[in-house]
Amino acid sequence: MTLEASPQSAKDARRWAAEACLHLGRPDLVASAELAISELVTNALLHAVPPIRLSVHGTPAHPRFEVSDGSAAPPIPHPRGGADDDLLSTIGRGLTLVAMSSTAWGAYIRSDGKTVWFEPSAGLIEHPTFLGEVYEVEPSTPRAAEREAAFEVWLLNFPTRQYAAWVRHFRDLQRELRLLALAHETTYPMARQLSDLLSTFSEQVGHAEGFSALAVEVGARDRMVRLPADAAPVLEQMAGVLDLADAFCRSERMLTPAATPEGIDFQRWFFSEMVAQAHGAEPIPWEPGRPAAQPRS
Repeated sequence: MTLEASPQSAKDARRWAAEACLHLGRPDLVASAELAISELVTNALLHAVPPIRLSVHGTPAHPRFEVSDGSAAPPIPHPRGGADDDLLSTIGRGLTLVAMSSTAWGAYIRSDGKTVWFEPSAGLIEHPTFLGEVYEVEPSTPRAAEREAAFEVWLLNFPTRQYAAWVRHFRDLQRELRLLALAHETTYPMARQLSDLLSTFSEQVGHAEGFSALAVEVGARDRMVRLPADAAPVLEQMAGVLDLADAFCRSERMLTPAATPEGIDFQRWFFSEMVAQAHGAEPIPWEPGRPAAQPRS
């Protein structure tokens, strides 16, 4: 849900959160979800940059609500008990109320904004954890020495639309597993393992030369990317890891949508080409409607 910059937005957000809880069969979470999301939306309206978007992720057992805006400034809580405790309109005070109505909360920071998330509790928590899990989701840029030792991969007849959809899905999947691991590592141990593997891939090739242009050079049909020499072993396991991550999301009834059949076809071709060319094979172009590609050597 996208909100307008209006006094009505907090009320709309409360209604949306209540409906989401009821839809998931969790009426016990309605009061906490309404309180926390109202505070986050109010904070975003007062202090952040539009657009403001609401979403719900996680699982029916552990739903997670998110409020996204265009400000990359991290949230800072303001625990109760200070001399200015009666100042209810500050962003810190709002985060205190979020902490009191959540089993876990935090934020992830992007280059173009942030998302503050919380998992509503069945009742108010008297002694909450005020410090949430805040982390960056943009991978760091590889060192110059890593960029110099590289190999080229040619992606022929490259499908820009499928790639853009795949990137969105990959980022959603990576964020979903990361947050699930932070809040429920004991319940979902595989989420931590999958999250670490996806992060390794992002660090290895996320800023490789040519990747940032793949989704914007609409006119070009053949593309070239240059990958670090040590990326090949990571690429070889990534297609299988992503299939496993999608299967995990389905089995645990994750609210993040699983990959589409078209997305799976593209993903397998994409990684098959990078792995094969890392070992000296000639490129094979993408064919629309082709059957799911199998890894080749």
